[in-house]
Amino acid sequence: MTGVLGELTPQRFLAEYWQKKPLLIRQAIAGFKSPLSAEELAGLACEEDVESRLIESVGADGKPWQVTHGPLDEEVFARLPERDWTLLVQAVDHYVPEVAELLEQFSFIPRWRLDDIMISYAPPGGNVGPHVDNYDVFLLQGAGQRRWQLGGFKGEDAAIVDGISLRILKEFTVSNDEEWVLEPGDMLYLPPRYAHHGISESTDCMTWSIGFRAPSADEAVTSWADYRGEQLSDALRYADPDLSVQDPALLDEGAIERVRALILESLDDKQQLGEWFGRYMTQTKYPDQLIALEPSIDLATLRGALAAGEQLVRSQGSRFAYRPALGNEADSATLFVDGDGIPCSLSLAQQLAQVDQPLPAELLDEPAAAELLLELTNRGSLVLEEQSEA
Repeated sequence: MTGVLGELTPQRFLAEYWQKKPLLIRQAIAGFKSPLSAEELAGLACEEDVESRLIESVGADGKPWQVTHGPLDEEVFARLPERDWTLLVQAVDHYVPEVAELLEQFSFIPRWRLDDIMISYAPPGGNVGPHVDNYDVFLLQGAGQRRWQLGGFKGEDAAIVDGISLRILKEFTVSNDEEWVLEPGDMLYLPPRYAHHGISESTDCMTWSIGFRAPSADEAVTSWADYRGEQLSDALRYADPDLSVQDPALLDEGAIERVRALILESLDDKQQLGEWFGRYMTQTKYPDQLIALEPSIDLATLRGALAAGEQLVRSQGSRFAYRPALGNEADSATLFVDGDGIPCSLSLAQQLAQVDQPLPAELLDEPAAAELLLELTNRGSLVLEEQSEA
């Protein structure tokens, strides 16, 4: 039985395609049918807490490439023409469990690299213009047909159209006959900054975009410096015991080297870098989705709920990862949950971070595990839900 990569093994895909070149996979999910209808997607776009955009090739005012940010309403949809517009709804996997199940197909990529599943709906002619993304993306056709045209790698200096809020490429040419029409179940992988243009064909179409997190150097440096700076003593300061008599207005190379050493020595801490990165990459995209229990429950209540048939699962949109402790602490780790780092045993961290299925009630028999599960439940990273029937 093949997975979403077709006949390719995950090892070969990562070695030959990941962040290197595009890949078209016919019937990556054979017979795929979207569990979400166009009407349900539009309903999500009307919700206050759901991030959505409506992109019109020509707006109601006659201007090109008009963008309307959600929440949308029925009046907006009622005025739309029969073609040439696109609805984009972010993080649909955070709201629809049947959509989130698709992420299990991409377990060959570290889960903390996954961002979300965006779903787009477009009548004939609907598109968002030729563009590039700064991250990897799998484009799964969910319904209808979409024609994809690829234009090769584009650097940061690629010219974009002026005067609009979208970053549409000013010049786009299909390269090497890279043009295909995707049917439901077909999937296209694109590495970062690979120019592409997707146009809905003769029928309404839905496309699922599985995107990945890729922090910029600016974001990473800023976040790491802030995290590390909170740990440094105020007594650690610039010093110049080797100072000699010189021009009092001169900022010499010796001073530059001293402050450079101060900064590099302060930041170069591998242990703390790992602790920061785990927190950074598990920060939830929409913190308001995590609802803390008010009032909080105690362990007896949690045990009673599980005994009554409820099950403990991750909250939609919650992020988990773990990192084994360095050195001789063989069964110690840090469990990263929604931007926080929690020390625990390695075995427990692995179980909580890697399992998408309901957590076994037997974990509550272990005092340390029970305490952690209770904490995560009260903060909203884990939730109790009714057990689904087989």
